[in-house]
Amino acid sequence: MSKTKKLGRPVNKSSVRQIRLAELAVKKANGTLKLGRPIEAGSVRQIRIAELEDKRANGTLKLGRPVNKASVRQVKLRRIARLKAQGIVVKRGRPAGVTKKEVTEKVITEEVTVEVKGI
Repeated sequence: MSKTKKLGRPVNKSSVRQIRLAELAVKKANGTLKLGRPIEAGSVRQIRIAELEDKRANGTLKLGRPVNKASVRQVKLRRIARLKAQGIVVKRGRPAGVTKKEVTEKVITEEVTVEVKGI
């Protein structure tokens, strides 16, 4: 029969480090171990996080950049939608490989000018 010898340096159970590690293990087992920086409930960040959570729960959280309804692009898109609803095809950009020039639908090409006040 052979004896097994424990390898490594012996552990002193009454050392300050071992006592601290044992206390941490007990706190971890109980669920009372606190890691990291504590959270301040009244901080500006925590208030903002709570507001965002409320908006997510209500379904009122807006994502992305807000649309400027007075911008030239938005006015142009509204005009195109309005003409499309009337059944008029608006020519946008260059034609894609059109060889024959047949006019089958009424085509409108005009420019839009927008005055933006308050800038």
